[in-house]
Amino acid sequence: MTAVDLSREERALYNPAFTAVLCARAVQGYDKEYAAPCPLPVAVTATVMALQPAIRAVLPATTGTGLMGWLDENDAVRVAMTRNAASLAGVVRPGLLFALQSRILHCHSGGLDPFPRALAKTIKGDTEQSVAIQKAAFQLGRWLPSTGSLSTVLTLLGVQP
Repeated sequence: MTAVDLSREERALYNPAFTAVLCARAVQGYDKEYAAPCPLPVAVTATVMALQPAIRAVLPATTGTGLMGWLDENDAVRVAMTRNAASLAGVVRPGLLFALQSRILHCHSGGLDPFPRALAKTIKGDTEQSVAIQKAAFQLGRWLPSTGSLSTVLTLLGVQP
């Protein structure tokens, strides 16, 4: 997906600064849950999922919900990921790069870490939609790895790393 392929609204939503914040929210969620560096695929997958309204609408209320059971109850999630993951990853990558260049996130051999105080922990935004997307990225950063191996999670979602 290129900028030419995006509508005006999508270009505004998928700008690198916003997707950088979403990657950072996913990393913050992972850090809160596991107190460890976040694997790159978790940050990207959580951001891709958070950007999709159909997935945000059916996210579980708690991180205690099992991923496999949730996916069985929400077949549309696999369909949405299969259909949209590759193109949305294309708009997330520039945001991830922006987060690294602007020192919101730090990458090392263990994964991604948030820079202290680079992004407030309190989620705020100009619109309800931007807040909802940020909260979803944070929740997904905490929840996606709970099933076990990341390759299993990605396979269950119908995507490849």
